[in-house]
Amino acid sequence: MHTLSNLVKDRFGTSALEFAIIAPLFFLVLFTLIAYGVYLSVTHAVQQVAADAARTAVAGLNQTERITLVNRYLDTSHFDYAFLNRAKMQVVVTDDPANPEQFTVTITYNSEDLPIWNLFTFALPSQKIKRYSTVRVGGM
Repeated sequence: MHTLSNLVKDRFGTSALEFAIIAPLFFLVLFTLIAYGVYLSVTHAVQQVAADAARTAVAGLNQTERITLVNRYLDTSHFDYAFLNRAKMQVVVTDDPANPEQFTVTITYNSEDLPIWNLFTFALPSQKIKRYSTVRVGGM
């Protein structure tokens, strides 16, 4: 009984035990924050590229010219965004059927090569990032 009483009163190692209980949750939250930071950075980069491509396409007089201008812009640009790869982008340039003075550039990015998908985290969004930019051409 005396040994059991001493064992209950002994506080040696409680910090290590508490760390062992809390550490998995702490690292899960930390890795999730890192993963979402990278994901949101790539999402923002895709949005910026879509906006830049749409601004470039304003010079086109019809949809064919706009598609050519967007693809030329994307192929010749050297993106200064981390984790962004041109080969993973799918681009669609469409005229707005309801408003002939508007067109939309949509970029779908396949982010399956990002390192975040291998982290042990909470649930993450879809690996397909889809962003668009709509531009008015002509007058007001």
